[in-house]
Amino acid sequence: MSHKQTAESAFAAVEAELRSISRWMYDNPETAYKEYEASQRLASFLEERGFDVTYPAYGLDTAFEATTGSSGPRIVICCEYDALPEVGHACGHNIIATAALGAGVALASVADELGIRVTVLGTPAEEAGGGKVDLINAGAFEDVSASMMVHPSPNNRLDPPFQANHSLNVEYFGKESHAAFAPQVGINALDAFVQAYINVATLRQSLYPKDTVHCIIDHGGDASNIIPSHTKSTWGVRAESMERLEELLPRVKACFEAAALATGCRLELTTVSHPYLNMVSNDVLASLFRENSATLGRSMPTAAEAGAKGGSSDMGNVSHIVPSIHPMISIACGDAVNHQKEFAAATVTTTGDIAIRDGALAMAYTIVDVAEQDAWDRLG
Repeated sequence: MSHKQTAESAFAAVEAELRSISRWMYDNPETAYKEYEASQRLASFLEERGFDVTYPAYGLDTAFEATTGSSGPRIVICCEYDALPEVGHACGHNIIATAALGAGVALASVADELGIRVTVLGTPAEEAGGGKVDLINAGAFEDVSASMMVHPSPNNRLDPPFQANHSLNVEYFGKESHAAFAPQVGINALDAFVQAYINVATLRQSLYPKDTVHCIIDHGGDASNIIPSHTKSTWGVRAESMERLEELLPRVKACFEAAALATGCRLELTTVSHPYLNMVSNDVLASLFRENSATLGRSMPTAAEAGAKGGSSDMGNVSHIVPSIHPMISIACGDAVNHQKEFAAATVTTTGDIAIRDGALAMAYTIVDVAEQDAWDRLG
C-alpha cells in the first residue's frame, strides 16, 4: 500500500466523527480568543489519537499544539476555529478545523515512514486579533519547513490574493449639550465621524483598484436630544502589499485628523489587532496541492486564471516566514458568500462534508509528495 493509500485509510476511519465535530462547531460558535469549548474538543480529539498535545499553548488560553512523528522536517497545519459575531461560522472555520484534524490524522499514519514531524496548530482569533501573529511571536513557527491550511469559499482558488490589512479604532471626543436648547455650546463628535466618512469617501476616487477602506460605527451617541460627546468606529484599511499599505495609511489617517480639526473634536486612534501581511503562496506547495486536488476531482484555478479578489488573513504573516499555502475550497453555496448566515448553513451540507475530505486529503497528499521527493530545499 502506498503512503497516500495509507493516509486515505486513516482519514476514512475518522471522517464521520469529523463531520460530527463540524456540525457541533456550527451549533456552538465561539468568537476570537473565547474558543474554549472548540479548542478543548479539537485538542482532545488529537490527543486520543496519539498526538503529543500541549493545551493551552504559547501563552494563549485557546491555542493548542499537537505533534506526531519522531524526527525530520516539521510541517504545521493551521487549525482555525473562531466564529464571527452574530453570523456564527459564516467563514467556515468549522471546515477549516476539521480538515486540519483530518490531514493531521492522515499524515500521522505515515509520518515515521516518511521521516517527518506533523503539527496541527490550534490558532485562535483569525477573525479579530491575529492569533497566528501571537503564535509567531511566541516561537510556534520556529524549526518549521512548511505550513498550510484550507478555507471554504464559494469558489475554488489555489492561491487567493489576500491583502495586507490594518484595523483601527477611531474615537472622537467633543462636548455634550442639549441638541435643541443650546447646540451652540456643544462639540459634536458625531459630526466628526460623519466628516471623516465623507473624507474617506472622497479619497476613494484616488485609490488603487486593490485598495479598500471600510468601517462600522460602534457608538454614535446616547440620545437624539444630546449633542454626542463621544463616537467610536472601527476601520479596516487593506492594500495589495505591506509597502502599499504603508503608503495608504497616512492618507486615511489624514481624513480622520481633518475631521477633528474641522469640528473641534479630539481624535484618538488605536490599533485594533496585529496588522495582517499579504499572503505569499509557495509555488512548489501550490503546484503539488493543485495536482492532488485534481486526483480528488477538484479543479483549482489560480487567482490569475480566475480573476480572484482578496480578503485578509493572519496566515499571510505566517507565509512571510515559512513556505505556505492557503487554498480556498468551494462548498457550492449558491449565491451566498463568506460572512453571510447562508454561507454558514452551507458548511454543514453534503458539499461542506466533501470540502472537509478534499481539503484534508489534498493537504496530506501534498506533504507526502514533498517528503517522497525530498523536495524540502525546493520550497525556499
